[in-house]
Amino acid sequence: MSDIILFPPTETLLRVADVGYTKSSRYFYAQLILALLAGAFIAFASNASTIASFNLLAQPETFGLGKLVSGLVFPTGLIFVVLAGAELFTGNCLLVVSVLEKRIRFSQMLKNWGLVYLGNIIGSLLVVMLVFYSGQLSSAGNALGGTSIKLAYGKLSFHFIQSFCLGVLCNWLVCLAVWFSLSVKDILGKVLSCFFPVLVFVTAGFEHSIANLYYVPIGILATHVPEYVQASALTNEALQHLTVHNFLFKNLIPVTIGNIVGGVGFGIIMWIVFKPQKKS
Repeated sequence: MSDIILFPPTETLLRVADVGYTKSSRYFYAQLILALLAGAFIAFASNASTIASFNLLAQPETFGLGKLVSGLVFPTGLIFVVLAGAELFTGNCLLVVSVLEKRIRFSQMLKNWGLVYLGNIIGSLLVVMLVFYSGQLSSAGNALGGTSIKLAYGKLSFHFIQSFCLGVLCNWLVCLAVWFSLSVKDILGKVLSCFFPVLVFVTAGFEHSIANLYYVPIGILATHVPEYVQASALTNEALQHLTVHNFLFKNLIPVTIGNIVGGVGFGIIMWIVFKPQKKS
């Protein structure tokens, strides 16, 4: 096994700028398809992390362990995205580096964000529908369906500012993972680069807009099955919070704004510190 080669930060910055140029130069349908794949990959990881940890999350004394187990499984989503060359909105917040390096225009970055976000939505919701109609949520005596409802309710219990702040913290770490992955060449280095930052954000309970496109819609759909509702043990008043309106305005929008601030802010800081110095 060869040693992992780590590029210096200044060279990594230029690699980030180059990747941003490549991403924004693809045909729109290629960006959309790659974004659909990334949305599906993140949804796969969200589903698997829920299955791995739902029994632990249900008990207060094992809640922390459950978050850790979820954090150990979820990084596979970003690993799939990075190794497959898919397009993930949160990671593409680093396109700001390409703008600052004058490799792409600001309008190109916004166009990429829009296409990629749309593709991530489609990919995530596709997996949501397949999981729901597969009957998988009936696992463990409908406990998986009940836990899916409770997870969605928990995400809709935050105020706007809380969701925003949790979104900032999340994408700070996600973009750190993407930065790390571009600072190495070999597959093992890229896997490890993605694993640890994502482990931290999931275990800490920070909010990822694309992951929430799985967690909340699957919970909302689960409320239409009486057996899942009964397994959730939530009151009718709590269940009434699980609406598309609340998902958009109490979670998805503030978390997305927070993700942008966290990712773009990280990219700007790294550019200020490590941008190539012009020789006099």
